[in-house]
Amino acid sequence: MAEPGDGAAAEPGDGAAAEPEEPREGWTEELRGRWMAEQRRLWVPGGRWLAAVLPLLLVAAPLPCAGQSSLQSPENVRVCAVNTNFTLSWDYTGNDPNVTFSAEFQLSELKDRGWRELPGCQAVAGTECDISSAISEYYDAHYVRVRARAGHAVSAWSGVLEMVPDLIAQIGPPGLELQSTNGAIKIKVSPPEANQMKKIWINDLSFKYNLVFWENSSHAQLQSKNIFPVDTIDDLAPDTTYCFKVQANLPMEAKEGFFSPISCVKTTQKVNDLLCATNLSVLALNMKFHLLWNKQGRQQGSYNVQYLFGFMKDLNEDYSGKWLSVPGCENISSTWCNFTSIITTTGFYYLRVQAREGHNKSCFSRDVKVDPLKTNGIGPPGVRLDLSDTLLHILISPPGGAENEVMNGHYDLSYRILYWKNISNEEEEVKQKEVKQTIATVPGLSPSTLYCVKVQAVSKPYNKSSAYSQQECIQTPAGTSLPLIIFGIFMGALLVVLLVATPLVFVLYQAYSKIKYVFFPSCQPPLNIEGFGAQLFSSPYLSTAEEAVESCCVIESMITEEGNQIDFTDYNHSKQSSRDSGNYSNDDNTSGSKGSKETLEKEMV
Repeated sequence: MAEPGDGAAAEPGDGAAAEPEEPREGWTEELRGRWMAEQRRLWVPGGRWLAAVLPLLLVAAPLPCAGQSSLQSPENVRVCAVNTNFTLSWDYTGNDPNVTFSAEFQLSELKDRGWRELPGCQAVAGTECDISSAISEYYDAHYVRVRARAGHAVSAWSGVLEMVPDLIAQIGPPGLELQSTNGAIKIKVSPPEANQMKKIWINDLSFKYNLVFWENSSHAQLQSKNIFPVDTIDDLAPDTTYCFKVQANLPMEAKEGFFSPISCVKTTQKVNDLLCATNLSVLALNMKFHLLWNKQGRQQGSYNVQYLFGFMKDLNEDYSGKWLSVPGCENISSTWCNFTSIITTTGFYYLRVQAREGHNKSCFSRDVKVDPLKTNGIGPPGVRLDLSDTLLHILISPPGGAENEVMNGHYDLSYRILYWKNISNEEEEVKQKEVKQTIATVPGLSPSTLYCVKVQAVSKPYNKSSAYSQQECIQTPAGTSLPLIIFGIFMGALLVVLLVATPLVFVLYQAYSKIKYVFFPSCQPPLNIEGFGAQLFSSPYLSTAEEAVESCCVIESMITEEGNQIDFTDYNHSKQSSRDSGNYSNDDNTSGSKGSKETLEKEMV
């Protein structure tokens, strides 16, 4: 057994254990504690092995004191948004006391900056928190996560929630103001985010308001109506309490908002003013607009027709001072007005009639809406018929005339044509055809027959159609036998061919003759002049640089005394124009040769 002073200890595998060494005199308490701890480590079986492996185990499996615990993670993380108010909430099923929650977030465009603490949601005791102050980018994706903490113990992070504020936000309740006056209720609606600096709904004019109202009684029935921000509800029972609530909607985004709190008001008695115009109606045909109304009793007064641009009612403001007078309909006594001059196709209008009696009393009628292209009616088109051979031509003039560009350009008109044989002794089937053009033809007409036609204008985009035009009829001429027609056509064609072909053949023949005469002549020059000068035979139709001439010579001979030898001593040349000498034939040349020969013989003798 080793002594303590030897400084050695038995190994665990040796099968023996060293006894602890006694502390020496003069050791301090610190040295004595370190000595005791070392002795216990050495005497535990496998102590050195544990001393080597234990640090590795501590690194591989962290203990709770290293920051992990058995806390459960939050679940079902969600965000509820109403306008710009955002609430983050989650579920937690753990039973740990004094647990708190914290959240982090990051933006999709700033992922490189990592996770950041979510303001307003740090060390929260409940399962929800208000994060409105942290949300400012309403159209960017946000990522959120939550974890629990109890003391030094922290849970794992929850699943990451991705959300885009603009997509999940709901429309809050709008404001509602009611005023009871003369048996009606005036309503004023303010947008959901009125008077707020921070808005998620940019355009207040895009809201459409749905009003729900009912009589405040046990057997009430709900009524619903689309209204403008400033509107009036008529036809209510007098001295009756009605309750109202309104919601703002965005149809283009398929969003429906929350209803406003319920407000109730009591109606008053309605005073019937006999001066007011009633039963306003609009008569419109081919873009000519007239407003008609009735007057009550026999009051003598004047009328002033006013109009309002339709978009004014969509504004969140009072439009009572925006009405304008219709030109030509001011201070009139009749009960109708032509207001065509103010109409365009780019918007809609509201019209009302102000009745006046004297200088102090006046009354406004209810207004009536006019949407020009929808309110306007299509009149019947004009029709004219014409015949050519076996075809019936139908000529159509658009409703309102060809100069009415609105009718032609905006309604995309087509024409439904009805035509039939007008035979009195038998019932003929009515045939129909539809065309887009203003000209149509009907083939296969029968001779000596009365054909009748009427036409209707149709606008499919606006689901409108006109009345049929007046019936127009035309009589086809008497028929001609088919063989005679064929013979007449043949003779006419033959005459045309003769008139055209004869001059053409003559011209071609003349051209051929001239070309053949010039380039391929049929006559040849006489043999006795053919070889002189080796000059080609000239054509009278070809121009030459010098006129051709004939060369002649006279031979003078003499007989010497020594013999009958002929001596040619002199040559006299002369030139004679072929124009003077004329044309020579073969016979003339032969006789000329013979005369010269005889003369020569006489001289020799």
